[in-house]
Amino acid sequence: MKRVLAAALSTLAAASVFAFAPEAGATNYSLWIHGRNTSGLGAQGNYADFAYWGPSSYSAGVNKKSVNWGGVDRISPSNYRVRDALDCFCTGSNWCYIAAHSAGDAQIGYTLAMYGGSSRYKKNAVANSSGVCGNVDGTTQVGWNIKWIDVAAGAGGGSELADAGEWFVSDNLTADLVTTTTRALYNHNTTRSKWLYRFAGASGTLYSGLLPGQDDEVVSYHAAGGVSGTSGGSFCNPGDWFCDGDLYTGSNGTSSGRPLWSYQTVDFRDDGESYNHYTNGSWGGIVGKVRADMVTYAY
Repeated sequence: MKRVLAAALSTLAAASVFAFAPEAGATNYSLWIHGRNTSGLGAQGNYADFAYWGPSSYSAGVNKKSVNWGGVDRISPSNYRVRDALDCFCTGSNWCYIAAHSAGDAQIGYTLAMYGGSSRYKKNAVANSSGVCGNVDGTTQVGWNIKWIDVAAGAGGGSELADAGEWFVSDNLTADLVTTTTRALYNHNTTRSKWLYRFAGASGTLYSGLLPGQDDEVVSYHAAGGVSGTSGGSFCNPGDWFCDGDLYTGSNGTSSGRPLWSYQTVDFRDDGESYNHYTNGSWGGIVGKVRADMVTYAY
């Protein structure tokens, strides 16, 4: 029901824009935006390279494309890769479903907040070797045609692993993933009315002393669940002790009264503590739940 409603709202919102546009040639795409990527998996600008995620033969939504932005640089200077992909496949008569993992959450959030109201040239969905597509007719539109966004283990609220310096690496992205930094990087409430459906894993054990509340070994529920505020918090599954409150499913926030950011909903909360953060080269962990969702609803 939620996907039908979101798609209907997107269609109604765009009705005036495309009232005189021909239906022929309209195509839907599924864009996958990866997270922190110290292994260098996925060639930047190559929308067919799914090395970060798993075998490219797996179904992952209609006309799937991999948005490879690097994964070690700070959000702002690397964000053009995400904008290039959205320009390519989500303008003109084409529409997109988005799936994001980990720091990919911050990438799409930053994109919408900072550039979602900008003028974009309508593109032909034919990319060159740099991942840039050609113009259709030289006309522009405001923002991108996005139906909705699935987020697996979202790090848009940062990670305490970055706060504590647990990642002993030199990549610049870690500085952006400090919880207070990520939360101040852009206005998380500005999604241009695009809904983010969040999937939060809870099988974390390795860093349980550093990550507050329920976690998937990299991000806690406050980030994965889209809980608002300038800092994180300790949120858990119902019945767990020593937490600031439960993370509710849906858009109701937490039992302690902390709301989610606007246009956010917790689609899946890992009550069974079965899903971790990692894809393991096979669409694994909480990403597997999002892949199944994309296969069902992104068509």
